Amino acid sequence: MTTVSQMKCACKSCLCVVSLSDALMKDGKAYCGEACANGHTNGECCGHTGCDCHA
Repeated sequence: MTTVSQMKCACKSCLCVVSLSDALMKDGKAYCGEACANGHTNGECCGHTGCDCHA
């Protein structure tokens, strides 16, 4: 059996892979940070290098 420890951020436009131990969990989904978890309410990006996610 394999245990998953990392997965892609649940935000559709985000490219980040997040460690489940560090992820921000919201509604049972793993996000890389507040911007993604909140649906980019102000159009902000997660701010991680190489990622240009937005709503």
